[in-house]
Amino acid sequence: MGTLLRAPRECGSWFWDLDDVVEPGLESALSTAGRMSAVLQKHALLEPDALEWNWLQVGKGGLGIHSRLDLVRRSLDDPALPDELRACRPTGHPQAEMGGILVLGSGAWFDASGTRQKEYRLVELMVSTDEIGPSAELSVYHDVWGLCDFRGEPHPAVHAANAPRLASALQELVQALGVEAEPGEPTYYGRAEGHGLKAPDIIYGRGPDLTDAVFG
Repeated sequence: MGTLLRAPRECGSWFWDLDDVVEPGLESALSTAGRMSAVLQKHALLEPDALEWNWLQVGKGGLGIHSRLDLVRRSLDDPALPDELRACRPTGHPQAEMGGILVLGSGAWFDASGTRQKEYRLVELMVSTDEIGPSAELSVYHDVWGLCDFRGEPHPAVHAANAPRLASALQELVQALGVEAEPGEPTYYGRAEGHGLKAPDIIYGRGPDLTDAVFG
């Protein structure tokens, strides 16, 4: 059984500005999440099993209150889902609004021997419910998408078994949404470039060792 290190920050993310292609609001956000999840499921990258979001209020910002709804084999296009999410509004904050919705679930990756492994939160999908500026973001936190592991050791077999799957999914997401993906902000652990991760600097046959930070 392979064991993956998870970086405390994303090592790559892709952002879609959907302002000109979808309507704002919760129903539209869930529809977008459903279309994107279908692509990710096709590539075995995300099998949605729960939604999580925080609550905020105009003039106050984040309220420090989070909600989670288990899907229990329900589809993201279930017409009852939007009202169920709204019903989670904290009773002490009737003006609270939903923040971005995180779609959680497990995905498959392949180790150096070609064995398929299952990992919770292999990729993370976030959709915005904001009435101004609908958007979506996909993030990855593991080293299986890069040329080297987090210790700097090249792992060509792992990269070859996983990175093309992510690239294909990203290309199909662009087609499904009708908007090109923008690379997210770089972090200490990596950055997106095109439909993959930017190659690290290889010095004396090794990439940078990133394990000097706390990993989960």
